[in-house]
Amino acid sequence: MGEKGSIYSKGKGGLRLIEKVLAEIPGFRGYKEKELRRESDKLLRNYLYRKLIEARNDLKEVFQTLSDYRRYELFAEMDRLIARLDRIAQNINHASYGYAGFFNIVKVEEEELDRMIEFDGRLIDYVKKILKAAAEFKESVRDLKFDDAKNHIERVGGFLEDLEEKFGERIEAILGVKG
Repeated sequence: MGEKGSIYSKGKGGLRLIEKVLAEIPGFRGYKEKELRRESDKLLRNYLYRKLIEARNDLKEVFQTLSDYRRYELFAEMDRLIARLDRIAQNINHASYGYAGFFNIVKVEEEELDRMIEFDGRLIDYVKKILKAAAEFKESVRDLKFDDAKNHIERVGGFLEDLEEKFGERIEAILGVKG
């Protein structure tokens, strides 16, 4: 798992002395490990969110440059692209990360939390593609290569579609229904 799986390991390794003592209390250890898994998932999704916001900011710069050079024919597509990126970023940022109350119908156990972390870790590759494509688009527009703009919009849009599809499969992966 490399970079993707190390967040939980680092978190578990960084327990304070009091947490190590409390981990020996019956029942507390499992609770604490579950909390670490949840926190690891939240940190990972926060990382994905921040990278998507970087890509969004690049696309907003592209939009501004297109506006400055009166490339109005691209406005609607750019606006939809940025809105879609924003929506996906918000979905990732606010996704459930395994909290299940005592009376919840669907319980999220340690194994499912581990699957969720692993699944979210694989999303890093999708987000990196989006970030790279947005940066390349920004660079192209900075060089006033407007003829490539439609291709860049389609490329970023395709990567967003892939990410959205994979993220949509998240709950299935967590519950072991698919994946």
